[in-house]
Amino acid sequence: MLLHTGAPKARQDVHVAVVDIDVGTRDLQQCADAAMRLRAEWLFAARRTSDIAFNDTGAAKPIAFARWAAGERPRMSGHTLAWSRSAAPDAGYASFRRYMDVVFTWAGTYSLERELAPKPVAQLAAGDLFIKGGFPGHAVLVADVAESQTTGERRFLLLQSFMPAQEMHVLKNPANPDGSPWYALDFGDRLVTPEWVFPRESLRTWR
Repeated sequence: MLLHTGAPKARQDVHVAVVDIDVGTRDLQQCADAAMRLRAEWLFAARRTSDIAFNDTGAAKPIAFARWAAGERPRMSGHTLAWSRSAAPDAGYASFRRYMDVVFTWAGTYSLERELAPKPVAQLAAGDLFIKGGFPGHAVLVADVAESQTTGERRFLLLQSFMPAQEMHVLKNPANPDGSPWYALDFGDRLVTPEWVFPRESLRTWR
């Protein structure tokens, strides 16, 4: 697993797989950013570009791709982002990718935790996040959920990026001595991942 610089991450014992998606060359696509990137990629592929927006950290106002695609660009004005038309309209993928770097700059765990809705762990689904907003905070994405047809037991996979920006990767479950990445839904009061511990009530979902 590599950092945004191309150097190996110091810890190579936390993951079982690396996601085939670029991390960029700047220290931007960190933990919450990875979740926002995958959410936005899904919406872009589904041609739901009008739904691509993430709140900024300062004023909790949307950084909307629709504005970016129309040629508007944000800049800091006081404690808020001000938009002005300063580029040619462009709704293509390369423009979208540049937009995501702006999102990574102005949004993070602090804003994303407040933007998302709390959700009971019993209702956990792919795409949800365990998140702790802060400076620093952390977020991991529920990448998949499986249910036994015989017992009804549910397990899930987690995906993250981290600091510094690094390739997205599927996490090991440190509670499994065999190295299995699957987490049991009945993990107790704390979700223990290789590099962060989340309270059970930290699960959030997109509104």
